[in-house]
Parts: sequence; structure tokens; C-alpha cells
Amino acid sequence: MTNKFLCDFRFLLLAAAVAFIYIQVEAETRCTSQMRKLIDQISMQQSRIVDLEEDKKRQDEEYGQMKALVQDLQLKGLQRRMNKIQTPVAAVVVMACNRADYLERTIKSILKYQNAVASKFPLFVSQDGSDPQVRKKALSYDQLTHMQHLDSKLVQTERPGELIAYYKIARHYKWALDKLFHEYKFSRVIILEDDMEIAPDFFDYFEAAAALMEKDKTIMAVSSWNDNGQKQFVHDPEILYRSDFFPGLGWMLTKPTWNELSPKWPKAYWDDWLRLQENHKGRQFIRPEVCRTYNFGEHVDWKSKDLSYLMEDKYIKLFAEILKNAKPINGADAVLKASNVQGDVRVHYEDQPDFERIARQFGVFQEWKDGVPRTAYKGVVVFRYPPPRRVFLVGPKSFELLGIKSV
Repeated sequence: MTNKFLCDFRFLLLAAAVAFIYIQVEAETRCTSQMRKLIDQISMQQSRIVDLEEDKKRQDEEYGQMKALVQDLQLKGLQRRMNKIQTPVAAVVVMACNRADYLERTIKSILKYQNAVASKFPLFVSQDGSDPQVRKKALSYDQLTHMQHLDSKLVQTERPGELIAYYKIARHYKWALDKLFHEYKFSRVIILEDDMEIAPDFFDYFEAAAALMEKDKTIMAVSSWNDNGQKQFVHDPEILYRSDFFPGLGWMLTKPTWNELSPKWPKAYWDDWLRLQENHKGRQFIRPEVCRTYNFGEHVDWKSKDLSYLMEDKYIKLFAEILKNAKPINGADAVLKASNVQGDVRVHYEDQPDFERIARQFGVFQEWKDGVPRTAYKGVVVFRYPPPRRVFLVGPKSFELLGIKSV
């Protein structure tokens, strides 16, 4: 009985072992099959990845080509637009406060000649304060941009009895020029006041002058004004001069010059401040013989004029030669003697009182600032009397400064 039981048990063990081995073999077979399928799937995925990478590479190449084409078309389109759009020569700003009627007259004078060159000379009105009529008048023109300076800061004058207006004007100028140069990022600005009318060739004049300023960094600013520009003292609308005296009244300066001046801008009397040697540092100013800030009816084609004679190295030689050729006049009665001489004349003065005496006889400006008479170049003041004769008032050091050794 026992032997039979053992035999049956062994048989069962053998059957179980066979079944286990079978199951293991089947499992391994299924596992191997699944593994092969998985490997096949991975292989297929890798193949697809390779295909996708090839597609991506091809698409990237096509995208790069398309991008280059689009950029090329954009650049060509931009170039075409740039060819049509004029790069501004200078912003033109009219400084205004509380004279709406004056402002209207000035704006009309500007627009008469500015419309044709509006992209070269964008127009601004900078209003100091809150006068409603000035604001309304400025905003009534679509051709300009209105800026408003509202300053509630208390003005403290430095000396008793001073007018606070001079301090407010200086603040306004600094604010407006900072805005135009630093916010609007213009490279040049022309400053006008609200009681001016401009000449027909005003914009051509400043465009030609801008090119001159780029070449000659000894020019600090260009003005449209001649302090001795009254009709009895002028003759030739095409003649320009260098001057050591800042004229103001319709003038243009560059951004580098403003970057230098802005941090130390004065609290008041900014125009006299600009006439100090410590600020202009020996640089000079271009001025016309005939003013460009009143409508005198002349129109010079400045684009066709060669202004290279105004370059510092050429001008000093040219001016010295003209002065040498002028006939000297000595003694009293300079006006009478000048009237009886043919051609240009020169009258020498010894010092400021002597200059003032002679200038008073002719009726020209007697004012000096920091050792420089109004309109003077190397101490020489030139005007016409009577036109077309030129009269040169010559300082004690003028010949030396001009390099004239003998006459």
C-alpha cells in the first residue's frame, strides 16, 4: 500500500514538473515573442523618428529659405519706404507762453514755407504755463505737435528786484530742449520765439547750415539773426559770417552740444550765459548778413551755394584778406570819412569805450559781453554803411588774432 502511494506521488511530482517546465517554456516563448514585437515596434519608432528628423531638417531648411526671402522682401520694402521718407534735418520749436495772437502769426508764417518740407522740419509748439487761448490756438493746427510745460515750483531769484520771468524762460527752454533731444531723439533743433516771421529760404538756409555743422565742430550754433541786420546796414543776402557773439533769435544747435549744456543750464539769462567764454569755449556761431527771421522777400537757393568758405581754416584767411584790403580811417568823424571813401573801410578802436563811441556814430549795437562786441569775429564788427560799402570796426588785438602781420 505504501509503495503504491509513493509511486502515485512520484507520478504526480513528475506531472507537475512537466507542467511547470511546459508553462515556463510557454512563458519564455510568449516573452520572447513579445520582446521581438517590442523590438520591432522600437525599430519602427526609431525609423519613424529618423523620418521625422529628416522631415524636420527639410522643414527647417525650407523655413530658413522662406525667412530669408521674407527678410529680403521686408528690407526691400523698408528701403523703398525709407527712400520716400525724409530723415529730419531738425525739429522746429516755437517757444510760447501767453500771446495767442502772436503765436498765430508766427505759425502761419512758418507753415507758409514748412508744408513742402514738413518731414525734414517737424514743427512743435512748446507752451510754458496754462494759458487756455495759447493751448487752443496750438491745438487748432494738425500740422504741429503741442507740448505743455506746467511748472508749479516756486521761483527764487538770486538778486532782489529781478523779474522771475527770466527764470521761468530758462526753465522752459531746458525742459523743451531736453524733451526734443532726449525723448523725441532729434539730432538738431531750431528754436524760434512766438513773435517771429521767417524768410522764404529759412528752411533751405538751415539745411545747408546743418551739413556745414557736421563738417566743422568749431561751430557751436547757427543763427538766422544779425543784430546789425537793419536795412541800412545790409546788402548781400547770400553772405554769411562767423561770429564770436551768440546772436540767438532763430537758432539751431545739435544734440552733442545740448548734452554738454543741459547739465549746467543756468537758472536765468540763458542767452547771456551762452555768450560767456567758459560756455562757448572759443567755438563760434554762423550768422547771415540779411536776417532770415523776418519776411524780407529774398529767396536764396542755398542748396546750390558752396559754404565751405565758412570752415574755420578757410574763413580766417578769407576774412583777414578782405580786412587787409579795406582802407583805414583815422581820427574823428568816422561816419563822414567813410561816406567819402570808395570801397570797404576799416576803423580801429582802442577799447570798449572807444568802440561804443564809434558804434554810436554809425548807429550799430554798442553792447559787449565777456569782452566780445555784438556780431564780432576776432574783435571785428562788420556792417554796411551805406550799402554796399562794408565798414569794419577793428579791435586792438584783431590783426594779431587774424594772423595779419603787416598792411
